[in-house]
Amino acid sequence: MRILCLGGGPAGLYFALLMKLQNPANIVTVVERNRPFDTFGWGVVLSDQTLGNLQVADPVSAKLIGDAFNHWDDVEVFFKGRSVRSGGHGFCGIGRKRLLNILQERCIELGVDLVFETDVQDDQAITAQYDADLVIASDGLNSRIRNRYAATFKPDVELRACRFVWLGTHKTFDAFTFAFEKTEHGWFAAHAYKFDDRTSTFIVETPEAVWKAHGLDQMSQEEGIAFCERLFAKYLDGNALMNNATHVRGSAIWIRFPRVVCERWVHHETVAGKNVPIVLMGDAAHTAHFSIGSGTKLALEDAIELSRCFADGTGTDEALQAYEAVRSVEVLKIQNAARNSTEWFENVGRYSGMDAEQFFYSLMTRSQRISHQNLGVRDASWLQGYEQWLAKSNGKPAPPPMLLPLKVRDVQLKNRIVVSPMATYSAIDGIPQDFHLVHLGARALGGAAMVFVEMTSPNPEGRITPGCPGLWNETQMLAFKRIVTFVHASGEGAKIALQIGHSGPKGSTQVGWEDSDEPLLSGNWPLMAASGVAYGPTNHMPKAMTREDMDTVKAQFVQSTRYAAEAGFDWVELHCAHGYLLSSFITPLTNLRTDEYGGSLENRCRYPLEVFEAMRAVWPAHLPMSVRISAHDWAPGGNTADDAVAMAKMFKQAGADFIDVSSGQTTRDAKPVYGRMYQTPFADRIRNEAGIQTIAVGAISEVDHVNSIIAAGRADLCAIARPHLADPAWTLHEAAKLQSRHVAWPKPYLSGRDQMYREIAKQQELAASTAQVPAAIK
Repeated sequence: MRILCLGGGPAGLYFALLMKLQNPANIVTVVERNRPFDTFGWGVVLSDQTLGNLQVADPVSAKLIGDAFNHWDDVEVFFKGRSVRSGGHGFCGIGRKRLLNILQERCIELGVDLVFETDVQDDQAITAQYDADLVIASDGLNSRIRNRYAATFKPDVELRACRFVWLGTHKTFDAFTFAFEKTEHGWFAAHAYKFDDRTSTFIVETPEAVWKAHGLDQMSQEEGIAFCERLFAKYLDGNALMNNATHVRGSAIWIRFPRVVCERWVHHETVAGKNVPIVLMGDAAHTAHFSIGSGTKLALEDAIELSRCFADGTGTDEALQAYEAVRSVEVLKIQNAARNSTEWFENVGRYSGMDAEQFFYSLMTRSQRISHQNLGVRDASWLQGYEQWLAKSNGKPAPPPMLLPLKVRDVQLKNRIVVSPMATYSAIDGIPQDFHLVHLGARALGGAAMVFVEMTSPNPEGRITPGCPGLWNETQMLAFKRIVTFVHASGEGAKIALQIGHSGPKGSTQVGWEDSDEPLLSGNWPLMAASGVAYGPTNHMPKAMTREDMDTVKAQFVQSTRYAAEAGFDWVELHCAHGYLLSSFITPLTNLRTDEYGGSLENRCRYPLEVFEAMRAVWPAHLPMSVRISAHDWAPGGNTADDAVAMAKMFKQAGADFIDVSSGQTTRDAKPVYGRMYQTPFADRIRNEAGIQTIAVGAISEVDHVNSIIAAGRADLCAIARPHLADPAWTLHEAAKLQSRHVAWPKPYLSGRDQMYREIAKQQELAASTAQVPAAIK
């Protein structure tokens, strides 16, 4: 093959040498606009995993790179006059220039043709000149080739909120160092690490508003660098900050990080009568924020994967399809983590109220790729000390974060796990059945601190389906009281909560195992909502609520709350999410009202707040109330996380103790960005900006997730749904696993629970075999 790599960065050079290694008959040329030893930027960081991949791909260059690396284990964070340090993190740094020189020399050794000082203006002309069969567009972040064929590649470039400058210094740091300094206008962060015996990378970043407030946008290069030297003087020990991007004028050395993602990575162009694939690689295809240090890693692994696809012996088209399919998924994983990390650094002020210990933990777990368990593997001693600090145990053995107790008003929760409300479609005329007693009772005995009853309607028309529970009469109240009494009498200290909500425009639908969200085939009831907007094209049109309707429904919510108190519930939650009645007021996608209940967010929240305040007035003052919200509509024109923070502040002022943070389901047009713990960043933001406790929910499926969320201060409780469906004793089982490897914390917590679980297991088996409720559970 005749292969032409346009761009001589890590991606282009490494792919060139791998293809020459694969088949010496390949004619491979790398064209680079700069001189051989020019480079901009300072050091790069690679992980042990990436080094292993390099070793497999080309042991010769891998050894040279490994020998040139500076290794260190520690991370140290300086924050509010204190420092926190832990070890075991295993970083490797190398100068960017040294890395490029190693790859250049290896290319020359293998017979790759390197062409420097050639600025390619027309990729088709140079493709024809070299008669290329394959073109690699490795021309970097500002790729001309990506822009030329944008209709195929469909790039999405988003400029992030911080300005940063990439500098160097002869101060050699013995740890990967993060230093935070607050000025009168806001926070600056420095990322520093050693990459050779006498030089370190030193990146300074700050939100653009802070950058402008200090006049850095008007300063010369020298003035801006001098400002950073003064701000971070105590970390530099008299060493200067150096800039090697002298070709850039003035404040242009401060840039906003561009997040690049492309829908497609391969374009076919006819050049001189030949079909030539043009393939994106490295920063031309994608970027990942420097705070997770993965730009060079991604570029090298792109090169490895494409060379592997060609080595498989399939045709060129098949190889390119496989490359795009594999790498686009891997890059998406890194970019999701990078997005979380980027947002953390853009919002340092959000976490500035934390003590240094928790600030450090929050920083270390910011991307959601490093977890509580990971930190324990890296530095068990540090994590044990942190758990003791978190538990305020005065140096005594402490339990993992998930098992820390929490008191909310007068309700004492024994740990941080709650069973999320989950629709079971098993009520009759709104009355909970024996099924609910077994379903909720088993989970109350399974170790969770609190069990939520599924959304329960204050009137018959507010049910989602005919199988949903309600609380509008005394018969229903007494049925619920039976369940509450069992939970309280179990002797395990579990609490039970009731979620009250009205389905609004999403009511009168089929049960979940039929055609979910679709209208009943017969027996439909009238719907109401903030406005006459149907949930979907097949759903019935709801009536826009009048003032009389609003007063009537509010009174029904109040009566349902009174019944909840009479039944003995410990906690009540108002459902204002997922497109149901109160949510239909809050989201602008379904609230088209022109009166005082439509328009601004304050107006759209007015009726839900009226309902909440009326419920709070009759709910016992010593018992907590929470509100579930959709923190993001995931649809154009809908609510965003900014709105969620404002909503939370309003409900907090109205007397809410917790915000249960969900998202979406307000419109069929929603396109959520799914992933593990994908809604937790919303809970984090609301907790740390609105100053109200939160429940994190959504794709939290492992105990490690829970420990990480609680320990980092991202939420105060975690609602676990599907794992509790599969295993009613999920919390107990996970706690037992933790106990087996977490010998430091007191064991009596579980001493009586194994026997309890065995009894529950026997009772469940009996229930399954007889289709009756065992006497022991009755």
